[in-house]
Amino acid sequence: MDKDEKPFFLPATREITKMKETLAPEVMNAWQNFSRTVFKEGTLDEKTKQLIAVAIAHVTQCPYCIKGHTKQAMKKGASKKEIMEAIWVAAEMRAGAATAHANIAINEMEEK
Repeated sequence: MDKDEKPFFLPATREITKMKETLAPEVMNAWQNFSRTVFKEGTLDEKTKQLIAVAIAHVTQCPYCIKGHTKQAMKKGASKKEIMEAIWVAAEMRAGAATAHANIAINEMEEK
């Protein structure tokens, strides 16, 4: 990458978060409250929720989510092996969906 070229995914900064809060304070507040509520301990413990989030972040391919939820999973006690296992589960599910959706293509090919 050229030294003057901006990276595709810019770093998440406090300044950007503040700008989002300034531009849409009510929505940002609702989002933050929703996020806090979802990730607090409930029937599932916080570590499990963060491992789920790490897996989903890999399926949705959100680099910010991957970074943030990997850090949170480790803070909540997840081991590196647990995190990697969650990522492999996500990879299998993503590949499994492609395999299952092949049924649609096969059905289309077989129609006369």
